[in-house]
Amino acid sequence: MLAYPVILQPDTNGTLLVHFPDIPEAHTFGEDEDEALARAADALEAALSLYIDLRKPIPSPARPKRRQKSVLLSALAEAKVRLYSLMRETGIGKAELARRLNVHLPQVDRMLDLDHASRIDQLEAAFKALGKRLRLEIEDAA
Repeated sequence: MLAYPVILQPDTNGTLLVHFPDIPEAHTFGEDEDEALARAADALEAALSLYIDLRKPIPSPARPKRRQKSVLLSALAEAKVRLYSLMRETGIGKAELARRLNVHLPQVDRMLDLDHASRIDQLEAAFKALGKRLRLEIEDAA
């Protein structure tokens, strides 16, 4: 699971500032820790969407320090980020993936769009076209 460590810092106005050491573009705030962490998840996905749009590599999350909070990507967002990263690693572009899947290019664009509710079977097919398999893992909630 992709869990990115966050730093929560009190601001002068009583709110908590949030930033991600691994994703410097992601910043947000909250009135309290719960709100700050909820907003952090949105800020993280927005920043990762920006990386994808700009065709930049997605940084791997560092291991959280002792007692450091982290933000977990949703399962769908993680699958999309991993698909994007795999495409970069293998040098396979969107057009080639569309050809392999026998779909139109906009369908591949939607598979990489973190705001789009893609179907899991579409992502499974994309990974298969790249020689990989998508697996889900269930674990106890923290």
